Amino acid sequence: MNWLSDNVNQLALLGAIVIIVLTVVVVLKYVKQMKTDRATGELAEDNWDGIGEYKNPLPLGWAIMFIVTMIWGIWYWFIGYPLNAFSQIGQWNEEVKTANKHFEEKWKNADSETLKNMGEGVFLVQCAPCHGIAADGIDGKAGDLTKWGKKQGILDTIKHGSKGLGYPLGEMPAGLVSDEKTMNDIADFVMGGLKSEGAGKEAFGTYCASCHGNDGKGMNGMAPNLTNYGKVAFVEDILKRGKEGNIGKMPSFNDGRLTDIQKKAVSSYILSLE
Repeated sequence: MNWLSDNVNQLALLGAIVIIVLTVVVVLKYVKQMKTDRATGELAEDNWDGIGEYKNPLPLGWAIMFIVTMIWGIWYWFIGYPLNAFSQIGQWNEEVKTANKHFEEKWKNADSETLKNMGEGVFLVQCAPCHGIAADGIDGKAGDLTKWGKKQGILDTIKHGSKGLGYPLGEMPAGLVSDEKTMNDIADFVMGGLKSEGAGKEAFGTYCASCHGNDGKGMNGMAPNLTNYGKVAFVEDILKRGKEGNIGKMPSFNDGRLTDIQKKAVSSYILSLE
């Protein structure tokens, strides 16, 4: 590979040569001046511990170099950097886009078993470093994903709250419900698709509907849509948003590091965990 054929490398090399030449010239100049020059001029009135400053004008060479540096920066930013020319970075980005497009087309109709197998590979690379290979959160250091989509996951959220999802209505605080029976009624109601009648529906209306709505759909995106709980769409939403946890914030996977199929796959795998 001829690395000088890349405009970015050429500009970097040119910049490095200019910096080296200027550094040598400036160092030699000031070393010589240090041997021969003597400070002259009018002292300023202020001094610090007997050390004063001369009222000398700004050195012409320094002013010129400052202006040249600013001009270089503006030129490089708006003209010099190859925004519309070939670069290895641009080539890499285009190759990734092409590969992702081919990947999405190839696996767009993948069956559930294929998605789970694919999702396991994505999970081990992207998720296991924090959540553990077994997805149990490594003794509370991160979220226990084996509970996602299950009743225990709802109970844990009611007890400990939920934060860092970025919904307009804010974070869900811990301890909204203290009675165990009421918590279980709400969890059963959500697990049943928010369709049953009885104590669970009544408790949901009292403690949850103000944010999630009486239908549990989150009031047009103001809060999580609980009718998706236990479905791939619910996990996908968390992957897209990111989430705050005990060891920091899980980043959003909506930044291009995962394709839509990969998000669906890892969501399918997480919901299959026992």
